Formats: sequence, C-alpha cells, structure tokens
Amino acid sequence: MNKESLVKEQVNYQSIGEQISHELAAKMVKDHHDKYLDESKSYVIGRKIIEELLAQPGCVGIRFFDAINESGVKTLVYAGIDVKGKNILEITTVNDHGKLAVTEGMSADRGQTGINWFS
Repeated sequence: MNKESLVKEQVNYQSIGEQISHELAAKMVKDHHDKYLDESKSYVIGRKIIEELLAQPGCVGIRFFDAINESGVKTLVYAGIDVKGKNILEITTVNDHGKLAVTEGMSADRGQTGINWFS
C-alpha cells in the first residue's frame, strides 16, 4: 500500500452546500412531499440560534438530525460541527481564574413547523 492510499481525503466542512435555483428547490420539496405525504412540510429556525451555534469556538458548520420531540412530533435537532466534521459536544475554555474549564457544546431544537414551499 502506498502512502497516498492511507491518507483520508480531507473534507472542507465549512464549504459544504451551495445555492440552488428556486425552481429546483420547489421541485425537490414537491418530490419529497409527494413521496412522504405525512411528514412535516418545513422547519423554521431563527437566526439567533444559528449564530449562537456558529459562534462556538471551532465551529465551521451545523449538522441537522431528524428527531422526535417530547410530544412525539417529528422535529430537527441541530449541533455545531468542527473542521473534522465532528459534533461539538464539549468546549474547552479558560475560566476567570486562569484554569481550563470544559463546558457542554450547544445542541438545539424548538424550531417551528412551517408551510410548504409550493403552498
């Protein structure tokens, strides 16, 4: 085995995603709706929580998970990811006394279900 085959391809998580046209977006949403009639149409997530997630040290993106909330309703849970694509579960900081402190990374929910794209 050569050295190159042992090295994993580095993913640039910060650059994942791209803008698509409204037409393609509407088609993708409609195709999903047609296939999964009983699922939620959309989720609304506010800018404030997105900025808080992205403001965590080392955060380069957000990962979204399908989830079921306490009431048994489908929702999304979202968490920040680091440059290696790992969920940010802990954040190491220096406290007021100059000592290292470990705090829990942010996980979020409580988005609001919204209307369908083509409604």
